[in-house]
Amino acid sequence: MAEEAKHLETGRADRSVWLMKCPTIVSQAWQEAAATASATGGPNPNPNPVVAKVILSFDPLSPDEEPKQFKMEMAQTDSGNIPKNYSLNMFQDFVPMCVFSESKQGKHACEGKVGHKFDMEPHKENLSDYAKLCRERTTKSMIKTRKVQVLDKGHGMGVRTLLPLVGGAQSGAKEKKKAAATKPSEQKRTRRDRKDLENILFKLFERQPNWSLKHLMQETDQPEQFLKEIMNDLCVYNKRGPNQGTHELKPEYKKSVEDTSAP
Repeated sequence: MAEEAKHLETGRADRSVWLMKCPTIVSQAWQEAAATASATGGPNPNPNPVVAKVILSFDPLSPDEEPKQFKMEMAQTDSGNIPKNYSLNMFQDFVPMCVFSESKQGKHACEGKVGHKFDMEPHKENLSDYAKLCRERTTKSMIKTRKVQVLDKGHGMGVRTLLPLVGGAQSGAKEKKKAAATKPSEQKRTRRDRKDLENILFKLFERQPNWSLKHLMQETDQPEQFLKEIMNDLCVYNKRGPNQGTHELKPEYKKSVEDTSAP
């Protein structure tokens, strides 16, 4: 560790940076814009094209304690139904963090310390576009390509037909072996594809609006930590009221599910 610290560049360690959690579609749009600029930029391509701008709204006559309103506007407007405007919800209380980078040559540097932390979500004026985008993504993920493979007679030579066992003792032993065989699969859950799991959750919330984490684990058969990560993005947790201890969809996703289930 001491040897690595000697090669850590700290010239920008005091610089204030922003940490922002953004939707996947926004991150993909920015990456595509950077790739397009590098491919079509001519002899001097710009590796850092302008992909969005941040708008800060505040009243200069109001007290300093009044929170400022942050809004982000995407520079690209020809990316299908991707919303153009987003709200940036700022957090004041978070664990102190720093940002580090590593170059292609293996050099490490501290790029600054996090001064502001934001959660990015579609602005209320773009909720209809975002709902349409969610419906399109759900429809595409539901299209499954099934493959049918025909086995010749050679593949069935090793197949045996098992006769049912007769007798209470034999049947009991068979049930015990079956339970022992299924027990490891119940303990070890395999992660699904994130989009597939999101679609399953949307279907469950169409069935009923509130779910506990325990019941969602039973319905989806997914690892608890992985399910919690996705629930934090899609849902809000009810800490009090008649639905205390349950999750429900965030307003923007709830609107998308209602529009999808509408005739």
